[in-house]
Amino acid sequence: MTKHALITGITGQDGSYLAELLLEKGYEVYGIMRRKSVLDYGNVEHLKDKIHFIYADMTDEISLISAMQISQADEVYNLAAQSFVATSWEQPMATAEIDALGVTKMLEAIRIVKPEAHFYQASTSEMFGLVQEMPQTEKTPFYPRSPYGVAKLYGHWITKNYRESYGLFACSGILFNHESERRGLEFVTRKITDAAARIAAGKQEYLELGNMDSKRDWGHSKDYVRAMWLMLQQEKPDDYVIATGETRTVREFVETAFSHVGIEVQWQGSGIDEIGINKANGKTIVKINPQFFRPAEVEVLLGNPAKAEKSLGWKREISFSQLVERMVKNDVALVASEK
Repeated sequence: MTKHALITGITGQDGSYLAELLLEKGYEVYGIMRRKSVLDYGNVEHLKDKIHFIYADMTDEISLISAMQISQADEVYNLAAQSFVATSWEQPMATAEIDALGVTKMLEAIRIVKPEAHFYQASTSEMFGLVQEMPQTEKTPFYPRSPYGVAKLYGHWITKNYRESYGLFACSGILFNHESERRGLEFVTRKITDAAARIAAGKQEYLELGNMDSKRDWGHSKDYVRAMWLMLQQEKPDDYVIATGETRTVREFVETAFSHVGIEVQWQGSGIDEIGINKANGKTIVKINPQFFRPAEVEVLLGNPAKAEKSLGWKREISFSQLVERMVKNDVALVASEK
C-alpha cells in the first residue's frame, strides 16, 4: 500500500530535498502552502506536478485539521518555520506563533484526525545557544539565545509531551546547521557563496559580514532529510542530534568559498576592523559590519551524532568542502546566467 506523507514548509530548502526523497521511495506527497497573491512553488517548482498541494497555515488549526483529512498522512514532517534568527528579533511574536504554537496545532490536528500517524518535528541546534557542554548531545541542557531558539524549544518540548501523554509517534530531530544550493540568500552561508561568485565575476566589490569567529557544525540538507525519514521508520519514537561532529568558523567558510573561484583571501586587522583582501590584487573583498552581530551571540555549536549513527544507521555523505563547492558552483552558474 502506498504511504502518504504531509510536509509543512515544502517549498523551503529541506522540504524540497525531503519531497524528492519521498517521491523516489514511492510516497504520495502532500505539501502545505500558504495562499499568496503570487503563486510561488519555491524550491519544488520542478516537482509541482508530482505533489498534491494543500492551502493551509501553521497559525490556523482548522486548516491543519483539513490538511490531515485530505492527505490522510501516514507520516507528517513539520518543517514550516520562521527560520531566520535575525528576523526572530524583529518579529518575535510571529516567530512564536509559527515555530511554537504552530507545532501544537499540527500535533492536535494529528491527534484528532489520525493519531497513528508518525510525526517529525524540526528542532534545531539553536536551542543549545549558550552551550553548556562540548559537544552537544541529546542530553545537553538547552540555553536558547534568540526568540527563534526559544520558540523552537517550545516546539521540541510540546512534541515530547504529546508523545509521552498521548502515545503519539512523535520525534524531534535536533538538526545542526545544514546548507545547500537551495539555501535562501538571507542566510550567511549562501550570502558568502553568492558574493564569491559575484566578486569573481566583477559584479560585486566586497562582502559584509558580522562575527567571523562564530563556529558552526555545517552539513548538507540532502544528508539531513534522510535522517528525518529514518527517524519515522523506527519501532519507537525518539529524539536525535543530527550533525557532522566538526566545527568551522565563518572565516573558514569564507576562505573555502573564495578558493573555489580561484581567490585566496588574506586577513588584516582584528575585531570589527578586520578585512579580507584578495591576495592576487590587494583589493578588499570582505568587511566587518557591526549591524550583522546578534543581540545575544551564539559563539559555537558542535553536535555529536553518535546516537543517530548507531540507532538509525545514518551517516553524512557530503563533506564540508563538497558542500561549499556545490553551493559556489551553483551560484557561479546563476550569476553567469543573469542578463
